Amino acid sequence: MRVGDHTTVIAVDGGGTRCRLVLDGPGGRVAVERGSANVSSDFEAAMGEVEAGLSELAARSGRSLAQIQALPIYLGLAGMTGEDVAARVIARLNLSRARVEGDHPAALRGALGRADGALAHLGTGSFFAVQIGGQARFAGGWGARLGDEASAFWVARAALAAALVAEDGLDEKTDLTRALIAHYGSADQMSARANTESPGKIGALAPMVTEGAAAGDPLGLRILRAGADHIAGVITAMGWQAGMALCLTGGLGPVYRAYLPAPMAAALRAPLAKPVEGGLDLARDFAAEARA
Repeated sequence: MRVGDHTTVIAVDGGGTRCRLVLDGPGGRVAVERGSANVSSDFEAAMGEVEAGLSELAARSGRSLAQIQALPIYLGLAGMTGEDVAARVIARLNLSRARVEGDHPAALRGALGRADGALAHLGTGSFFAVQIGGQARFAGGWGARLGDEASAFWVARAALAAALVAEDGLDEKTDLTRALIAHYGSADQMSARANTESPGKIGALAPMVTEGAAAGDPLGLRILRAGADHIAGVITAMGWQAGMALCLTGGLGPVYRAYLPAPMAAALRAPLAKPVEGGLDLARDFAAEARA
């Protein structure tokens, strides 16, 4: 993290569930939390949350909204898809000095600081990152339909699909498959409801899989081992090597400790800080670049 920089900056960590905004500088720190700020699922709603958060930062820090909009601001927003969307965000919020990216860089900076290592984020969705020699590389994060491997959604969806295969008599039934069918009431009800439920709703069933695996359920074990294999394969392909730090974040992240290869399990470290702290560090980088 950047040390000794007394510039006042703002970081916005806009996720699919909540949006955190922090103003930090010599005068102290002000933090605000708002609702979902995913710019791809609902751009205007996301902008409304960020705008309300900036207004609250202004009120609580004794500044006008115009003064807040003129500060160096780093926005890490879920659902970012390119420079055109970043330009729309800056224009919509009337920001003077802003950098807008996806939510992955701030998570990586928060987890690792500037050290070499890897991050696997495994929440409702997933993404992977490796940082070596100050260069960051990202993979995944393409959403439930096209990716999110090893995520809570992916784990739960795999278990639901396997339960239906077992109901068809094509694979063995297990305690987990029976519990999943019972959760919905029947195979027909599972098909009718799960095919229309959101990734978050499906992902909320992941604890049934992890608990089943912990109890030795063969389906639960098979799914989590497959997820761990994906994590190991991706970060290795991206350049991670034994001896580098590895952080697992998201609600499902810690579960994979028991299923990773021994060298990776030995490399696991707690994240240094939360994504919004990484965002503040990136905001200071951005402010320093602007001054240069």
